[in-house]
Amino acid sequence: MILAFKRRTLGLAAAGLLFGSLATAQPATIKLMVGFPPGGGTDAIARVLADKLKDQLGANVIVDNKAGAGGQIAAQALRAAPADGSVLFLSHDHTISILPQVVKNPGFDPAHDFVPVAGFASFANGLAVSGGTPAKTVNEYVAWVREHGKGKGTVGVPAPASTPEFFVKVIGEKYKLDLQAVPYRGSAPMMGDMLGNQIAAGVGSVPDFIENHKAGKIRIVAVIGAKRQALLPDVPTFDELGLKGFDDLPYYGIFAPHGTPKATLDRYSDALAKVIALPEVRERLTTMGLTVGHMTSQQLANRERAYTKTWAKIIKDSGFQAQ
Repeated sequence: MILAFKRRTLGLAAAGLLFGSLATAQPATIKLMVGFPPGGGTDAIARVLADKLKDQLGANVIVDNKAGAGGQIAAQALRAAPADGSVLFLSHDHTISILPQVVKNPGFDPAHDFVPVAGFASFANGLAVSGGTPAKTVNEYVAWVREHGKGKGTVGVPAPASTPEFFVKVIGEKYKLDLQAVPYRGSAPMMGDMLGNQIAAGVGSVPDFIENHKAGKIRIVAVIGAKRQALLPDVPTFDELGLKGFDDLPYYGIFAPHGTPKATLDRYSDALAKVIALPEVRERLTTMGLTVGHMTSQQLANRERAYTKTWAKIIKDSGFQAQ
């Protein structure tokens, strides 16, 4: 009887171990969702990481573009996804920290519906002018708007109610210009209109602008942050130009549905750390305008909360009402 009890106990223990291993088993295919169309900075970053993550994880990692509403559609899809590690969301600050503050019913709550996997970079937003705009500095752009547009101008932004849109308002107030933000569905269509000189300027991320800036097709004239970007040593910060309070840089991270096993999160975080440590990946992301650095799940969560708090005050002071 004692022997039978021991066998039964061992059998239950073995079943528990088997169930635990199945619960944290890695899917054969992992979808890495991006909330913007192909061709933009976020999409390019996701493809660089996905290509190397598949080697680290031994699984297919495919980029799944669910564009629309500034990443809101992708975030809603993540909320509905199974918490088994098969679906992840690569996002910057806008969808995670800003959308829940500017949309009354976004259809997701990052604090309850998502869990951070890991962060991998920060970046700066900047003001860029189109090739057909003669300005080479912020002061020259301001003078051009005053003369060419009689003090009025339009500035593209990659998403409505985004930090770039709020920043357009801040720039207008500082220089006493009537600047109207023109929201796009992602940076790619905004860049298309800038390259075609359909719009004179845009506010977006350095990763969105950098390649065309290097090619001389557009010009980045100022960036946020406490110090100049390594890739843009000749481009001043807005802080240098007297526009204070924008030193807190946006972030990039990967998120999973709430309830994803910790073992899965840890495995993915470790894999991401190894990927961004690869010299070719670090160099590629750096040349795209990112400051690369691994953040654990907890560090990314802390970063998210701090950034959200910073922009909550800016959004409130702007008088914007959630819609």
